[in-house]
Parts: sequence; C-alpha cells; structure tokens
Amino acid sequence: MARKKINVFSLSFLDAMTCGFGAVILFFMVINANVSERSKLELDDLGSEVDRMELRVLSGKKNLVQLKDELAKLIKDMAVLAGMRDEVMKEILSTENELNSVTEETSTRKEAIERLRSELDDLREENERLSAASVTPEDAGNRIRSFTGDGNRQYLTGLRMGGQRVLILVDASTSMLDRTIVNIIRRRNMPVEQRLQAPKWQQVVNTVDWLTTQIPPGIQFQIYAFNKEAWPLLDGTGGRWLTVENGAQLDAAVQVLKDTSPEGPTSLHAAMDVARTLDPKPDNLYLLVDGLPTMGEVVPAQAGVTSRERVNHFERAVRRLPLNIPVNVILYAMEGDPLAAPAYWQLSLTTGGSMMAPSEDWP
Repeated sequence: MARKKINVFSLSFLDAMTCGFGAVILFFMVINANVSERSKLELDDLGSEVDRMELRVLSGKKNLVQLKDELAKLIKDMAVLAGMRDEVMKEILSTENELNSVTEETSTRKEAIERLRSELDDLREENERLSAASVTPEDAGNRIRSFTGDGNRQYLTGLRMGGQRVLILVDASTSMLDRTIVNIIRRRNMPVEQRLQAPKWQQVVNTVDWLTTQIPPGIQFQIYAFNKEAWPLLDGTGGRWLTVENGAQLDAAVQVLKDTSPEGPTSLHAAMDVARTLDPKPDNLYLLVDGLPTMGEVVPAQAGVTSRERVNHFERAVRRLPLNIPVNVILYAMEGDPLAAPAYWQLSLTTGGSMMAPSEDWP
C-alpha cells in the first residue's frame, strides 16, 4: 500500500495563517487609533497647562517690575528720612549747645540785672531831684498842643525836649502788641482793628502824642516808624526836617501812627540809618522800643534769634549812629529779653541822653 505524502502548506493552513495575520493587523490598527486619540487629549491638556504657566510667568514679571519700583521708592524714602534724621540730630546738638551757653550766662545776667536795679534806683533819685525843673509855667504857655492824662497826674520822666532838630523813632514791630510772648502771638493773629487797640501799642501812641506836646513852635522835627525798615509817618517828608508852626503836622503824624498796625521783625539798623541820612543831623533823638533788635541789616533766612545774636545786632546798629547825638530811650520792657535794659541804659548814658521804663498807665 502506497503511503500518501503530507503537505504542510495546504490551503487550509494558509487560510488559517492569513486570518490570524489579518486579526493581528486589525488589532494593531485599533490599538494605534486609541493611542493617537489619547496622545491628542494629553497634548491638549499639556498645551492648556503650558498656557496657564505662561500667563503665570507674565503676571510674575509684571509683579516683579512693580516690586522693583516699590523697592526703588522705598530706598529713596529711606535716603530722605536719613537726611531728615541728620538734620534733626544737628538741631538737637545746636539746641543743646545753646542751652549750655544760656546756662553759663545765667550768673552774668543776674549780675547785670542787679546792676540795672541799682542804676534804676539812682535814676529815680535823679528824677526826683530834677522834677521841680521839668515843666515851668513859661514852657507850658509856649506849647501848641496839649495832652490830657487820667486824673491830671504829674510824672517824673527826666526827658528833656531840647535842641533845634528833634527826631522821634517808634518801634512798630510785632512785639509792640504786648509784653508777653504768648499774648504777642495771640494778638498777631487778630484782625487789624483789634491789633490797633492793643494796650501796649495804645501806650506807645499816647507816648508819642505826649512827646509832641513838648515841642515848642519853631523847632524842626521828624517822626519815623520802623520794623524791618523805616518810614516817615507823613508821606513825602522822608529825609527832610519839618518845622512846627500850628501843630497840624504833629496832629497828622500822631493820627497816622494811631492807624498803623505793628507787624514784622525789628531792625535797629533801619532806625539808625534815618539819623545818618537826615541833614543836618538831629541834636536830640527819642527812641521808643521794647527790646533788642531781632534782625540786622537784612531779613534773616530762618526764623528765630538767640540772645547773643540780638546783642550783636544791637551793637552793630549803635555803631551806625552819628556822633554827638543824645539818645533818650523809652523802653516798654517785655519778657524774655533781660539784656535789653542794660544795653539801652548804656546807650543813653554814653550819648548823654536819658532812659525810662514807664509804667503801664503812663502817660
């Protein structure tokens, strides 16, 4: 019996292999499609995340720029504060030095005050001795103006209205509003009408009114007010003398002074320059003040002045006064200026004039 030869690669085998291979290809295609879809979804998610990160980066850059600007501003403010701190430290050191200087001068001021009291006692005795000759009936009859005080009182002043050319200088600075610093500041902020009625200023005006009644006919006169600068009370009369005739010019000058409101700092240089510019020079000068000057030749750039600076302003101003002019000082003393009285007393004594510190109800 002949054996049949077996063929492995028969049609059935090939069909089975082909079907299996097709199934593998189909499975691969399905898997590949799913992978592509998942990759696309993941890429979309990653793209969104990238966009969010880019937005955060941009926002962070903007915040960084803003923080840099704020940091630069803070650094600048710190520099300004450091400069202010240095200025404050300098002011503190300056105040401490000034306080130490004032403390050292306390004993000297006390001695000066004691000497002043002794000299004032001598002045009272001298006034009592000269009171009988202060006003004679003949002199009273020659007066062209009168001044009526309260109660017909008689005062011992020692002021002599002599000479042919009389110059009256009136301090019209802010300090003439009152005798205390607190009230000066308070009155300075009041309306003009109330400042004009300040008791101290009214006393100054009445003093000038009283002085003008002592000027006999035929005498030449001039009246100036001064603060940081000086000006004649009668417009258009600066630099020249006026002659007393019927008293109209004196009345007009007193009225102008009544309408003048005290303001500004005090420059004794301006007052002394008036005596230098008048020609011929005055032979009798009346100076109505309340303390040492608060400025010199020019207006200071900073507010405030020390006692030593005020003394220096006074000494430089006095050196501008022409020689051989007696200076009669009427001092309306105010608080916080103890060196004023001895300084003006020495000025009147050196020039051959007189000095008085009137009571609050004079004249």
